[in-house]
Amino acid sequence: MTQKQQAQYEDIIHLPHPVSRRHPPMPLLNRAAQFSPFAALTGHEDAILEAERLTEAFPELGEDQKELLDQKLALLGESLKEQPEIEVIYFRPDEKKEGGACVSFRGRLKKIDAYSRKIYFTDGTALALDCLLSIQEPAL
Repeated sequence: MTQKQQAQYEDIIHLPHPVSRRHPPMPLLNRAAQFSPFAALTGHEDAILEAERLTEAFPELGEDQKELLDQKLALLGESLKEQPEIEVIYFRPDEKKEGGACVSFRGRLKKIDAYSRKIYFTDGTALALDCLLSIQEPAL
């Protein structure tokens, strides 16, 4: 404060801080909340984080790989009664943006439905045949 300002308020500058008799003082926690940063663009930070998240492109299989998958599916179709345990690697498309991720899943095969182009597992999981990348029977 400059000397001119101090002279202006000399009559009240040393008075005690006024305290209301009607209203209790605000708790310090609530008072501090008044000065917290204000997010003018709600959701902007989430959008930036989503844009930073990486996804993979769908890996295109060659004709040999597609033929091998078809052969394995045919063999598995013959042994559905035993509900063989298999491990598949499949492409799971991302729900929010283009691309996805290659994911592994292990379970007991229940049904291969050529009409709906899906395979079903005993736990209720269903995977699209078009997303399958490889099928392995785990070593016991």
